[in-house]
Amino acid sequence: MNSTRAHRIVFANEKGGTGKSTTAVHVAVALAAVGHRVAALDLDTRQKTMARYLDNRAATGRRRSLDLPTANHGVLSLLTPAGLDQEVARLGHGADFVIVDTPGRDDPLARAAIALADTLVTPMNDSFVDLDLIGQVDAETFKVKKPSFYAELIWDLRKVRAKADGGTVDWVVLRNRLQHLDAHNMRRVGAALNELSKRVGFRVIPGLGERVIYRELFPQGLTLLDIDAIDRVGLSLIAARQELREMVAGLALPDHSAQVRMAI
Repeated sequence: MNSTRAHRIVFANEKGGTGKSTTAVHVAVALAAVGHRVAALDLDTRQKTMARYLDNRAATGRRRSLDLPTANHGVLSLLTPAGLDQEVARLGHGADFVIVDTPGRDDPLARAAIALADTLVTPMNDSFVDLDLIGQVDAETFKVKKPSFYAELIWDLRKVRAKADGGTVDWVVLRNRLQHLDAHNMRRVGAALNELSKRVGFRVIPGLGERVIYRELFPQGLTLLDIDAIDRVGLSLIAARQELREMVAGLALPDHSAQVRMAI
């Protein structure tokens, strides 16, 4: 990829349990699988889920003599915005993409990371509980009343970014864990998100479904791309790979979409 610096993809959501780290790892591996140089930085110094996932991946590669595409990764040690700038620059040197996974809370580091993003990805579970983070909905009509505090925060940080270097932040809201049992509620959430997207300025794309396979893959650090290394391959895995294909394409990252669609 021809670029003066790495494209920065930041995964951020103040709520936990949205599949943020799992999604970040799958995007990192999808990009590495087609030859991009990928770096990954974990800001969650307590749980370190993304870093642990990639550590497990490296250990599996060594143990089973597998050449698994991966990202050069680390955990932020200097917990200041200046430290974040330094580590993103260090990891990003010579890389095509830097992926940053933020903790599931609001803190100065998460805000600083959002302001650095070229692509900001906010995974959310497909429910009104998670939707409340970015927009308040009328209890009777399910129409959006107004954007919530997180949408206002992102709006302010996008202005910070524009003032700092003239850059823009492509904000993508990712509908993870889509359920098919409650289709009526799913349509209501979708309609509210579409309305909010026009008012606040984000794109909505489908994410990863609620599947046991993701929890099973974590200890070995494997992803849906590692089909030859997975013991049992069934229809569920095939469906999950299609979800991953659509999600990565929907991110519309520079110079990769066609390659990744062919690789998955």
